[in-house]
Amino acid sequence: MKIDKKLVRDKIPEIIKAEGRKPVTRILNNEEYLKELIEKLKEETEELEADQTIEELADIQEVLFAILEVFNSNKAELEKVRIEKAQKRGSFKDKIFLEEVEE
Repeated sequence: MKIDKKLVRDKIPEIIKAEGRKPVTRILNNEEYLKELIEKLKEETEELEADQTIEELADIQEVLFAILEVFNSNKAELEKVRIEKAQKRGSFKDKIFLEEVEE
């Protein structure tokens, strides 16, 4: 029996059952949930690095939206903060790569 032990999308247990297999699941507490969301974000980022597609980017966004809910926040607030940071520090549009800082 393969044990995955990871956060999965809500419909994955149903999909596993439809395949004739039996998923063993549990509901995470809030602290575990945030920890696993961060792990999932790392996993999805690695998948984007390996497969640079819009589908992989959408997976990252799904995880980010779940983290927003944990933070009791929303997309509008995230966008507001993103814009404020971009105005103060810039964004990444100019593709600037800092090689070093000389003293």
